[in-house]
Amino acid sequence: MPREAALDSSASRTSPPPMSKRKAVTAITVGNALEFYDFTVYGFMTSVIGRIFFPALTSYAQLLLAIASFGVGFLARPLGGLVIGAYADRHGRKKAMNLTIGLMMLGCAMIAFAPTPSLIGFAAPALIVLGRLVQGFSAGGELGASTTMLVEYADRGDRVYMSSWQVASQGLGVMFGAIVSNVVVSLLPASDLDSWGWRLPFVLGMLIAPIGLYIRSQLHETLGDVPAAEGAAHATLGTLLRDHWADLLKASLLFLSCTVGIYVVAFYLPTFAAKELGLPVQVGIWVGVVFGVINFILAPLSGRLADRWRRKPVIFWSRVALLVLVPPCFLWLVDAPSAARLYLVVAILSVFLTSQFPALLVMLTELFPRHLRASGLSIVYSVVVAVFSGFSPFVLTWLVHASGDKLAPAWYLLVVTAVSTVALLWLTDRTGEELDGPAPDGSLKAAP
Repeated sequence: MPREAALDSSASRTSPPPMSKRKAVTAITVGNALEFYDFTVYGFMTSVIGRIFFPALTSYAQLLLAIASFGVGFLARPLGGLVIGAYADRHGRKKAMNLTIGLMMLGCAMIAFAPTPSLIGFAAPALIVLGRLVQGFSAGGELGASTTMLVEYADRGDRVYMSSWQVASQGLGVMFGAIVSNVVVSLLPASDLDSWGWRLPFVLGMLIAPIGLYIRSQLHETLGDVPAAEGAAHATLGTLLRDHWADLLKASLLFLSCTVGIYVVAFYLPTFAAKELGLPVQVGIWVGVVFGVINFILAPLSGRLADRWRRKPVIFWSRVALLVLVPPCFLWLVDAPSAARLYLVVAILSVFLTSQFPALLVMLTELFPRHLRASGLSIVYSVVVAVFSGFSPFVLTWLVHASGDKLAPAWYLLVVTAVSTVALLWLTDRTGEELDGPAPDGSLKAAP
């Protein structure tokens, strides 16, 4: 195909959709927030679920198995990322995002209405695990499809800002989950909480999912006129591994620090505060609110900064700040545990985790051509989260228990951040370039 014809074809695929950016951001953000509420609310209820579904075990074993069942949801993420990501690249981002909400609602229903072990024995925790697998499959495809749509709605000068609403919506979902869980745990007597109250956050997740479906129905598709045959031929794991294996490797390494950090700070610290520092369970749950508020407020500001000052500097200096601050923050918290210190440590670390996330998402999205974009991002995100991030609470619970070192989470996060940052050396900063436009040598960015 002549270069001029190729550019015309690319332009037709990237023409602005009829929906305004503000409406698109609202539709994608609200739906994504509901998705993350449904997936993460389980993390805030692990202590209660462990007590109910593993009653014959010690309190430590109950906690460990409940956290492991939280991590099980991440095992299905790579498969969900591959299947739903490919679906988004073949049939559209909008259809894929609607599919993820439907699957997440199904997973919530399986957990909300799961019988207890007193009724069906071992099958009860098995149903919980199955529900988590369904949720994980859904979550595996959500970020790739929704982030891709946000980036494709954007202009070359505001891509990070647009993608920042993906990050902000995650914070909104985590915050909502933390508030609902805290209200349930705080207001209900222990007997009511154990008999039926623990189900309420999951029932609520089911009830609000149709709202997300309706809002997303208003979106306009951004995939464009890429032929279905082309998508079917190329949107596969084989193509990604053959033609983009180096991009997948670099993206996964770069993603490692941010995702591990978020799961350590937002999901492990509440458990750490309760079990290792002796703080009330309710204090730990409010960690999610602190993280969510900072995430929601700071992500768009960070997006604007990265669009103006480039992606790499924002990511690099955010990580330098983490390397400097993580050890003293944990040492200060462990030295004299209190709710105030816990929230301040979470707030400080959340600032530098959030500030790098939008720029990071865009750099990874820009690595892949249009017909592989949702698949590539979904697979990178879901594999990294499944292998490292989702099981970080489990690993750290075991590590602290085995070593007796309450600073183990700090050393873990420090090493992961340092190793992950090396990937910046091998990635190109594409600030100001067209997403699918011509490269300096005249070739198309979108070409496989």
